[in-house]
Amino acid sequence: MASSYEGMNYLTSFGFSYVWRRQFLQPLPPLQGAVKVADLMTGMGEMWPHLFAKWPRAQVEALDFSEGMLQCAARKNRRTFANRVQLIKADALRSPLPSMSYDVVTCAFGLKTLSREQLLCLARETKRLLKPGGHFAFVEISEPAPGWLQALYLFYLKHLIPLIGYCFAQDYHHYQMLSYYTHAFRNAEEAAEIFKAEGLAVTYQQLFKGCATGFYGTKP
Repeated sequence: MASSYEGMNYLTSFGFSYVWRRQFLQPLPPLQGAVKVADLMTGMGEMWPHLFAKWPRAQVEALDFSEGMLQCAARKNRRTFANRVQLIKADALRSPLPSMSYDVVTCAFGLKTLSREQLLCLARETKRLLKPGGHFAFVEISEPAPGWLQALYLFYLKHLIPLIGYCFAQDYHHYQMLSYYTHAFRNAEEAAEIFKAEGLAVTYQQLFKGCATGFYGTKP
């Protein structure tokens, strides 16, 4: 699945996954200098172009526990980014990264499969990694408010995306699970409350009428 992951994300979201990755960074300030960034659950490095566009001198450390994803990310790192990104194979919920060392922590589309207990671990890990005054930003697909858009969106997730996954990646099951995870996650409200309970300042906003949700904050 890793080899087709990035292209399938772009195809099944009609390109919105690319747009949302750019948009959810917009609320973060234009920090100067060598901004230290921890990109959790980095996948194939889809966030990197947006990180370097926002902070050209960023020092990015990217984590993922999937060897397949990291192999694809390493090729992108070598071919496109001149090995500027440090890749680390690790669990983002219990990472080996040093405490209070990062100006920014990001994660794109890695939350929907996490339980409440895992979201709590992620909140604590984010707080541990950030410097005082540091920023975090997360984005995840979500359910729009009840109405015609929600009905259409959920139909697409449940019935059409698995067919696209089968036709283009010969993988029906993984794409079938997307609607289940999205329905279970719903939106970032619960995740935001968990982060608030850990003492982090949090705001969140809907993207494209709630088809995705970004939430952001700072460590006091």
